[in-house]
Amino acid sequence: MPPTIHERSIEIGGRVLTFETGRVAQLAGGAVTVRFGDTMVLSTATGEKSAREGLDFFPLTVEFEEKMYAAGKIPGGFIKREGRPTETAILSARLTDRPVRPLFPKGYKNEVQLVNTVISADQENLPDVLGINGASAALMLSDIPWNGPVGAVRIGDVNGELVVNPTSHQLLESKLDMVVAGTADAGMLVEGEASEVSEERMLAAVQLAHDEIRRIVQLQNELRDLAGKPKREFIAPAENTDLKTQINEFVGDRLQGAVFHADKEQRLSETAALKAEVVKHFTEATVSQATEGVAEAPSAKEISGVFDSMVKSLVRNSILDRGERPDGRKTDEIREIWMQVGYLPRAHGSAIFTRGQTQVLSVATMGATSEDQKLDGLGIEESKHYIHHYNFPPYSVGEVRFMRGPSRRDIGHGALAERALKAVLPSQDEFPYTMRVVSDVVSSNGSTSMASVCGSTLSLMDAGVPIKRPVAGIAMGLVTDPESSRFRVLTDIQGMEDALGDMDFKVAGTRDGVTAIQMDIKVQGITAEIMAQALEQAQAARFFILDKMNDCISSPRGEMSAYAPRIYRIQIQPKQIGEVIGPGGKTIRGIQDATGAKLDIEDDGSVFISAVNAESAKKAVDMVERMTRVPEVGDIFFGRVKTIIQSGCFVEILPGKDGFVHISELEPHRVNSVEDVVQVGQELNVVVTGIRPDGKINLSRKALLTGEMPEPGSNSGGGSGGGRGRDDRRGGGGGDRHDRGPRPPRDHAPRERHDEPQPAAERPVRAEASSEPQPARPSDEDRDNDTGGGSLLRRPRDSRKLPGSNGESE
Repeated sequence: MPPTIHERSIEIGGRVLTFETGRVAQLAGGAVTVRFGDTMVLSTATGEKSAREGLDFFPLTVEFEEKMYAAGKIPGGFIKREGRPTETAILSARLTDRPVRPLFPKGYKNEVQLVNTVISADQENLPDVLGINGASAALMLSDIPWNGPVGAVRIGDVNGELVVNPTSHQLLESKLDMVVAGTADAGMLVEGEASEVSEERMLAAVQLAHDEIRRIVQLQNELRDLAGKPKREFIAPAENTDLKTQINEFVGDRLQGAVFHADKEQRLSETAALKAEVVKHFTEATVSQATEGVAEAPSAKEISGVFDSMVKSLVRNSILDRGERPDGRKTDEIREIWMQVGYLPRAHGSAIFTRGQTQVLSVATMGATSEDQKLDGLGIEESKHYIHHYNFPPYSVGEVRFMRGPSRRDIGHGALAERALKAVLPSQDEFPYTMRVVSDVVSSNGSTSMASVCGSTLSLMDAGVPIKRPVAGIAMGLVTDPESSRFRVLTDIQGMEDALGDMDFKVAGTRDGVTAIQMDIKVQGITAEIMAQALEQAQAARFFILDKMNDCISSPRGEMSAYAPRIYRIQIQPKQIGEVIGPGGKTIRGIQDATGAKLDIEDDGSVFISAVNAESAKKAVDMVERMTRVPEVGDIFFGRVKTIIQSGCFVEILPGKDGFVHISELEPHRVNSVEDVVQVGQELNVVVTGIRPDGKINLSRKALLTGEMPEPGSNSGGGSGGGRGRDDRRGGGGGDRHDRGPRPPRDHAPRERHDEPQPAAERPVRAEASSEPQPARPSDEDRDNDTGGGSLLRRPRDSRKLPGSNGESE
């Protein structure tokens, strides 16, 4: 029997968004495919019928699976199948989790699993936003209690216009890449990166997104009406008001004294001691009551829960009623800040950033371009040259636990800090390095991701990275009262305010605008008024922190650490790449072995040469330049005689490049025999007098001695080997100059000499040269007998004025 398929579609951003259910995954609690363009995501929602005994949290898991077949790819690696989720998949799962989780009923403990699977990817329409919409629709179709739906869109800013769901290629030109999710009434999530966009522009983008979200929510409601299952009945556990009253009477004013401390350790210690006293007192009362045959009293777990709820109510009411925070700060006040750069002696750049009891050690490392991160995913990006890693060890909060690599939270915080700094980093053309920053949280009391942004900015400046402007970040909090519509926005939240509050709103940027934003909430959404106030307070706090950072280090250091690699970039012709690499990589390996430098070659002919010390890098640069240099008429070389024939001699002027000196061009006077002037292996100065159409090079020693260049059509051409003797002018290789017309005048004034390689940003791009076949080579016997050709020296590349000349060729 064919399945019953239900479908609903709307147009979003000029393309069709389609929800379909009933075709696949019919045994899941709820299943839907979401299609946008040719990108498709299968979303499923499945939940347990009952809660596990003793569970005191809501066990929601969200998975995001990237199937490589979706983009017509085979996974990399030895196993050739999908393994652990990529960072992109983990970040996409977090995007789905954050707007969905707050909408489950309070007290719901049944396990729920959401799985988004990318089954088709056109690499233009990104699947992460489809995953949010698909998970919401799957929950709506299932019997799982949930107060949705939510919708989500991406907003870009392309050519000054806000665009809904921009394509991957549009995002390359966009100043904004922001995902917004929410219900029909309020926003639930904002996350993205920007190129210093103003707060007003960000608000306009959020409002545009919410208009589209309402349409997507309506579409999901229509789909639910067609194919949704009835929801299970769920009754939230009733609050034990009698126990709360008894505990409140027992504690009295001691709770306020324990909770309101500026020092986190003291606050935690006193609160924990009071909690232990409460639990002990009421559990002993329970035993006594049971002995007397009285009804069973609450367990220690329930008593702990009531105590925690009292702490939460105390903190929230104090903030709402009096604007008083646990550490005594005002709502817009930032904790004390101190920082230091250059802390680690051997690191390329390092910084300590401390705000209150939150402290982060950020360390910057520079590497060669080949050390960039390769991305094996469904997107169009294949690599990235800036990498930010965030680590949160257990000692940072005074805990003991297993250390098993980065968590999803660690990956998410690292990605947020990475996005915050991308807008101010130099391009690889300006700064040809791969950059990695590691932020280790060494002490935590709230807002570690934003401390990572500040510390990483400082470490990059300490490393000498020419960032455009410093970036700082701040985390904003929120406390609301739904009954009275009161709210307070908090600047620089600490751990307790994050845990007990309603919002964690992180904003990073420069003085010119926002570069990254992330908003998570724990309530049923926030209004535009709250978001506007949060952005306003965040801007003031960001400027305050930037001033503090400027006092520590005002601009990137003028030179890099002595331990950082020196990287130079030179440009060769793409057809010369094979010449530099050599057969089987023999040539490039030889250069690397001889110099200790590392060479990376791009398809466009860009050669990046890196070494720990500048001397090794310069030596490698010189070897590559000599190997790929295209001689020009007037260039002077100090070459070695390789072969002598009757009509002249071949001189190696560059590695693998020979030119021919006719016998008449050896001396100003008549020469009877070539051997009377030069011998094989002898080194001499020669000048390039002509380059034939077949690439053969004519050289002259006489021109340097007399200061006069040979006339076009003279007998100084490079022979093809053998020759007819010095009196037979038909034997010279350059006798066809008259066929090409007169040589244009050439200025032989000295060229500016660069004694050392120029950095990538200053090195001129070499013009494309014509093909250059080599002149006749010596015999195999002569080549085998030659032992000195591999260590040629040459004069500077400059064309110098010939002695006695007037600076013009004749």
